[in-house]
Amino acid sequence: MSVRIYHNPRCSKSRQALQLLEQRSVVPHIIDYLDTPPDVATLCELLDMLSVEPRELMRKGEQEYRDSGADNPELSRDQLIALMVKHPRLIERPIVVSNGKAVIGRPPERVLEIL
Repeated sequence: MSVRIYHNPRCSKSRQALQLLEQRSVVPHIIDYLDTPPDVATLCELLDMLSVEPRELMRKGEQEYRDSGADNPELSRDQLIALMVKHPRLIERPIVVSNGKAVIGRPPERVLEIL
């Protein structure tokens, strides 16, 4: 089974999700998305797997959300995706992908749904 986790090691929920995977002997491919942000194609794929729109995958409480202009309700889907590529801190975490499915690990136990 191939599992990817878009991970932020400084985030407690992300660390908990990773720990849950490891407790089940799952060795995921760890992507520190702040250092290696997903590109446009990858974000589109994740949005499709999650069945959400870009704004639903954004951390609206981050200062960067306002500073980047992501709070502008007139931005298109493509513009929001471009902002997430440029400002990966906007992306909700963790995201776990397995077997063609994806889930946002909030709460962390949600990652178990797709294993």
